Amino acid sequence: MLNRRPTIRDHSAEANLFARRAFISFIFVLLLVGVLGLNVYNLQVEQFETYSTRSNENRIKVIPIAPNRGLIYDRNGVLLAENQPVFNLEVIPEEVEDLEASLLALSNLLNISEQEIAEFRDEIRHNRRFKSQVLKARLNELDVATFSVNQHKFPGFSIEARLTRHYPYGDTLTHAVGYVSRLNKKELNELESAGKEQNYRATHDFGKLGIEKYYEEALHGIVGSQRVEVNNRGRIIRTLEMSPPTPGKDLILTLDIGLQQIAQHALKDTRGAIVVMDAKDGGILAMYSNPSYDPNLFVHGISNEDYRGLLNEDRPLINRATQGRYAPASTIKPLMAILGLEEGLITEQTHMFDPGFFQIPNVDHRWRDWKRWGHDRVDVFKAIEESCDTFFYDIAYRAGITKISDFMSQFGFGDRTGIDIHEETTAILPTIDWKRSRFRENWWPGDTISVGIGQGYWTATPLQIANSTTILVNRGIYHQPHFVQVARQEDQVEQLFTDERPPVVLKKNRHWEIALEAMHNTVQKKTGTAHGAFAGTNYDAAGKTGTAQLVSIAQGERYDAKKLQERHRDNGFYVGFAPYKDPQIVVTIVVENLGGGSSTAAPIARQLMDYYFSANPLPEELTSKGKKS
Repeated sequence: MLNRRPTIRDHSAEANLFARRAFISFIFVLLLVGVLGLNVYNLQVEQFETYSTRSNENRIKVIPIAPNRGLIYDRNGVLLAENQPVFNLEVIPEEVEDLEASLLALSNLLNISEQEIAEFRDEIRHNRRFKSQVLKARLNELDVATFSVNQHKFPGFSIEARLTRHYPYGDTLTHAVGYVSRLNKKELNELESAGKEQNYRATHDFGKLGIEKYYEEALHGIVGSQRVEVNNRGRIIRTLEMSPPTPGKDLILTLDIGLQQIAQHALKDTRGAIVVMDAKDGGILAMYSNPSYDPNLFVHGISNEDYRGLLNEDRPLINRATQGRYAPASTIKPLMAILGLEEGLITEQTHMFDPGFFQIPNVDHRWRDWKRWGHDRVDVFKAIEESCDTFFYDIAYRAGITKISDFMSQFGFGDRTGIDIHEETTAILPTIDWKRSRFRENWWPGDTISVGIGQGYWTATPLQIANSTTILVNRGIYHQPHFVQVARQEDQVEQLFTDERPPVVLKKNRHWEIALEAMHNTVQKKTGTAHGAFAGTNYDAAGKTGTAQLVSIAQGERYDAKKLQERHRDNGFYVGFAPYKDPQIVVTIVVENLGGGSSTAAPIARQLMDYYFSANPLPEELTSKGKKS
């Protein structure tokens, strides 16, 4: 066996190797220290402000403060829409780790219904999760105390004291004042598109209907904010800075709540609509559509059961005063008379014999007068006073539909009036082109005959009829129909409407007087169709009745309401003004399916005018619920 020679260690080489390794390690450590130093410098110096801000964001929160919504008053200072304090249980969904578990625990703790939870889930699906959402509204004192004791178990949940809208007159003003309800995703998107989302950071309610919707921006105000310091649990320790919100503007309306209550009381269980206008400036003194509903149901979210109850054949959700399409019937005869005078088709001295019907030459069909045996010899005054259909059939036939449409459009028919609520329809002022577009048919002379007495294809809203009468009594001067008289904020008062449309100019001013004088005779003469309703008044009224036929009656047959379904019976109309020499008030009434205007609508107009001109107190059943400003 061979013996190996022992290896001699090279201590110098090993020392050099160790030195190199130590140097490399030192350089590596030095580099790490350098990187660490640079990072510390970056954090402590370069990004000091950024991380300081982020630190402050954990310690300091900016909380938006909702402005108080502006109040709404009637013309006499009676409060129509107020703000009441309530306590709501609210939650910011993104701050809750297990939302479903929290909802289950809270439902047992506070008796939150399944419907409330379902509605809450629907809300958070359609809204941003960082925005506070209402889980349970209008907590009572026991609920507030119970939650306060257990609040530490529910991070992200809080009780918020808020002002909520309340309408003390309930269904009396719904279609005029409207209501507010929860802000939805569609509205948020619209606000975002308009660059107004930031102003609604603390807002939960939004105008949905009527004046509340039309004047949303003015009523809402400007959001405020407060910077607060919070602890690690999110509790506010102190307020660092506050920027108070600017409250919304208070609106003073032209409405008279007493007159509005009279209107509601007069219609009672009858379907219909009432519009009362100030003849001097177009202000709406009363507007009521029946049936109505309580707007307070919508403020906190209407239940499915309550909403289904409003979806019935009486259609209470529709504002009949501005959205109801009715054949205007004989209420337009004074304007048809002016058209005939303007076109030279008749004069003040023109007489014609009325046999009780009208025929187009060489046509067998007879357009009947409401009075079967006719009105004998008729001039323009008697034709309006006694509402002679035949006289106006003749004017319409000779004038033609184009002249009728062109003339009536000057009085606002076939167009929106521009009233300061969004819920308004144009209705239909028929023309040759309209019929061709709508039915793909030509216009026939027979179509024009019915239009001459406000029937056929012609429809109008009660507001359009009232507006046209206001133009008439002002001899062509247009006054913008409006609800808001002024907007008030602190010591500032702002006018929110203007008259922009040109006046109607006639060839002869005498033509105005003929129509108005005939309307005066309609009320004051014993043969006038409205005389019975206004007998014995202490004011000098004028007006025109109307009866709109809803179904055709065959030639040779007579109208018999008892043989017709209730909803196929005639509508009654009345349009009037007073005093005759210096009109202050214009009244339009539509009563559905109760027969002629002289027996149904005119007596209601009498009630309204009696109250307006005599300043009588309200009936005992109409007690005031409002507050004086």
